Amino acid sequence: MRVLALVTDAFGGYGGIARYNCDLLGALGGISPDLSVVVQPRIGPDRAVEVAGNIRQARPILSRTRFALAAAWQAFKVKPDIILCGHVYHGPLALILTRLSGAKLVSQLHGTEVWQALHWRHLKPLLRSDLVLCVSRDTKARYRQQAGITDNSFVLANMVGPAFTPGDRSLARQRFAVDGCRVLLSVARLDTRDGYKGQDRVIQALPHLRDPDGQPIVYLIAGQGEDRIRLEQLAEAHGVSDQVRFLGKVPEADLPDLYRAADLFVLPSTGEGFGIVYLEAMACGTPAVGLAVGGVPDPLGDGELGTLVPVAEDLAAILQGLIATPAPDGAELSHTVRERFGPIPFQTRVAQAFALLTRNEVELQ
Repeated sequence: MRVLALVTDAFGGYGGIARYNCDLLGALGGISPDLSVVVQPRIGPDRAVEVAGNIRQARPILSRTRFALAAAWQAFKVKPDIILCGHVYHGPLALILTRLSGAKLVSQLHGTEVWQALHWRHLKPLLRSDLVLCVSRDTKARYRQQAGITDNSFVLANMVGPAFTPGDRSLARQRFAVDGCRVLLSVARLDTRDGYKGQDRVIQALPHLRDPDGQPIVYLIAGQGEDRIRLEQLAEAHGVSDQVRFLGKVPEADLPDLYRAADLFVLPSTGEGFGIVYLEAMACGTPAVGLAVGGVPDPLGDGELGTLVPVAEDLAAILQGLIATPAPDGAELSHTVRERFGPIPFQTRVAQAFALLTRNEVELQ
């Protein structure tokens, strides 16, 4: 089976969508030795990438016109059985190529792109898809609301990778200079859309938090973006500048230690289609906290794996309660998360999804 993937970014990319694409394509490549995958990205490393024996990523092409021409050329060369559309904006192009090539169309929804009404030119390719992969139950529900009676969707959640495991917490805390502190952590881009990721909500909660052992409470913010200036000003206005540390963009290789260094991972975001960072933190043994909004209940297991805050106004009180409560067993938390969202269950779920194509049906799940 031959697959052509049209994506924003994948191998060599950064962020949740790139990670999802890499995990999905890697799982596809492992389903069968006879399956080959060609990836055409818009952004990424300025070179072709040989990922594995049956996965090859072409050079990225940012220009919309040149990307369309490159995708058409790849379709002509590859003669795909499946075209994987990695973003709704690629949908019209992917639909044309499936009609020309006779391939089946599999589309991906990462979440927030269906929070508003889709233009018909982007909704139509989804309706014509043989399979629509939704990253969460919330994404599936929002898509179904727009799709009407059509339901060709399948929930395929993010996967947490093998690098995210419990480790030497003491060394991790030394590395990030937080020995003797109670540490809150957020990992997310600093988005200018006010309150989207929620770092400002944590900053506003800091003056109300007290550690029962008298340890100073430190808030680490990993990520970069234009909102940093506003957040710095907010911390100063609330008198907590000495408690808030901006780490900038932390390399992926350093993220496991950063999660291990924290006592609580807190991301009170109102715009998550899923939120892989919650999984990464918990897989490292660190409890996670998020708002009960969008796709966040999925990685937090509806409150079974992590803490869901019903409304943003409750954040400070819930954080105080968690600070005053003994931490859960990190190894047990990690094990539970990996059993649900690790590579093996993800591979199984991918195989289930793509097996539906051969039966020419999509089950409601």
